[in-house]
Amino acid sequence: MKRRQFIQYAGAGVLATVGLSLVDRPLAQAQTGSVTLQFLGHTSFLFTGDGRRILTNPFRPIGCTAGYRAPQVAADLVMISSRLLDEGVTDGLPNDPQVLSEPGIYEFPGMQVQGIATDHDDIGGRRFGINVVWRWNQGGLNIVHLGGAAAPITVEQQILIGRPDVLLVPVGNGPKAFTPEEARGAIQTLNPRLIIPTHYRTQAADDATCDIEPIDNFLALMQGTPIDPVSSDTITLSSASLPESGAVIRVLSYAF
Repeated sequence: MKRRQFIQYAGAGVLATVGLSLVDRPLAQAQTGSVTLQFLGHTSFLFTGDGRRILTNPFRPIGCTAGYRAPQVAADLVMISSRLLDEGVTDGLPNDPQVLSEPGIYEFPGMQVQGIATDHDDIGGRRFGINVVWRWNQGGLNIVHLGGAAAPITVEQQILIGRPDVLLVPVGNGPKAFTPEEARGAIQTLNPRLIIPTHYRTQAADDATCDIEPIDNFLALMQGTPIDPVSSDTITLSSASLPESGAVIRVLSYAF
């Protein structure tokens, strides 16, 4: 499939100025219908809807992801939050997709994507650099994927991100992502309708090298928020399927 052309409106240095003008209007003309999410392990998901397939954060199986299959699935667009040894690996992806890995605002036919820079560690990015939070509308839903956010969300970042319908949030601690407490703080700040935890220890982990926590530590902090375990790696969402008030947590399964 021919690669989609895009225009990058803003780099990291001027993102705030441009992004603020978008807060009170949709990222693109709102689409209606639904979006299907498939959990591919760790922080990698495939989003299908509005005639597009969007893949987030493909990885190399190693360490905490050693037991997952490499998420080499066909997509039209790939969004990468960070590139390290095992993160943001696009080698072998079919379909020659367009790849986004830098903060900015990108325009596609009928769709706009915004990448917002945050720290990938809790020391100002001095160890692991920048993490890109991705924000877009698909299937009529405002989706925010926090990637490997590791530092509390600033007021400026909150303004740029807005209120998500669907928030994918890392919860497993380690040196490159939120602690469970920080994840809860990000949720309180952004006030999403649906919470999908990412970046936590599963049976995929190599016990000798994996330094992240199981999801239970996060879920224990979220008492009072409904938790909906999903017996599949795939769910289909629409605006009507989300709560009108409050939030719900959905934990997807993985077919090992």
